[in-house]
Amino acid sequence: MAKQAVAHAVDLEPIDRLEEKITRLVTMISELRTAQARAQDENVRLGQEIEDLRARLAEADATSTELLALRDERDIIRSRVSEMLQQLEAL
Repeated sequence: MAKQAVAHAVDLEPIDRLEEKITRLVTMISELRTAQARAQDENVRLGQEIEDLRARLAEADATSTELLALRDERDIIRSRVSEMLQQLEAL
């Protein structure tokens, strides 16, 4: 009878190791799912940040274009005023 108890104990050892490995695997899968969820959330956040930055860039480009147009207009006005002053001086 003692031999049968020892035989059953020996037979259960591989099952205990398998159970331990399965437990670690389940824990690892749970951690990976949590990490994946965090990565997906971060991806969504970064995607929104990219869209916001693209909008700001487009706004900056429009402002830059407007600034160049205003500078050109200022140069034209400056030139015309200079011509008028020269005409006044000639009188």
